This record gives sequence, structure tokens and C-alpha cells, in this order.
Amino acid sequence: MAADVPHRTTASHATDRPGDPSPFALGLLLRRAHWRAAAVMGEALRPLGIELRHFAVLIELVNHGPTVQRDLVAATGSDKAGIMRVVDDLERKGLAVRKAVPGDRRVRAVEITPQGLELFDAVHVAAESPAERLVAELGPGEPEKLTELLTRLAHPADGEA
Repeated sequence: MAADVPHRTTASHATDRPGDPSPFALGLLLRRAHWRAAAVMGEALRPLGIELRHFAVLIELVNHGPTVQRDLVAATGSDKAGIMRVVDDLERKGLAVRKAVPGDRRVRAVEITPQGLELFDAVHVAAESPAERLVAELGPGEPEKLTELLTRLAHPADGEA
């Protein structure tokens, strides 16, 4: 059996420390960067009464118009129960409404309200300063380069997921 085990060429412990040669290091660094960005942006959203999960749905509604819940699940990486809770929250706050889909009585599309659009715009204003703080450690041109690189990772040219 020992012959079936590949020879190890890197350390056996993946970390997110600078210089880690592990094949998992990039993913771990991206995860840590996401946590930091989510915390900073979450703080910007809190005074407006929403969370990132709510804003993720509002983004989809602004970008795509009325959207059925199953498509919101796919677009946000959530699950059906989670999306239902988020849409319930958005409806309670007057930020979105569910509407019947013509031709299918069972399906409801979620649509952003005028109040939701106002909040969407307010979030962008509230996020400007935190976003600047988030990239304050980067040099001139680096925030744009980071955005370019992350965009290429998130949206590969060949459509790979």
C-alpha cells in the first residue's frame, strides 16, 4: 500500500501565512480576505438595517429584474430555506415583493421595490469609506489590479466554474 501514496513535496500543513507553498494556500488566503471584506462591509450595512445576505439578493434584483427564488439560490450560493428567509426579511422591510409569474401559479418572482432601490443606492454611499479602508494597505494601482485578477479567477474566460 505504501507504494500508492504519492511522495510529498510540500509541507503537510496548509496555512494562509505569506509564502506557504501548499496548494491550498491561495484558497485559504481568499477565504481570509473574504472574511475581512465581509466584516468591513457588514459594518457599513448594519446602520441601514440589512446584512450582506440581503444585499446579495438586492444586487441580483437590480441586475436582473424580477427573479424567481430558485434563481436567487443559484446566484447567491445560498439554499432554498436561506433565500426564503432573506426574501421574507426584505418583504418585511418593504425592500422587495413577491409577485405571481404569469403562466405558473406555483412560482413567485421577487422584485425590488422603490424603497429597495433607494436603500441599494444608500448602501453604495455608506460603503465608500469602508471600501477605501479595506484596500488602504495597497499601493497605487494595486486595488484595480487586484480587482482585475479576482475577476479573472471568478469569471474564467473558458466558462469554467
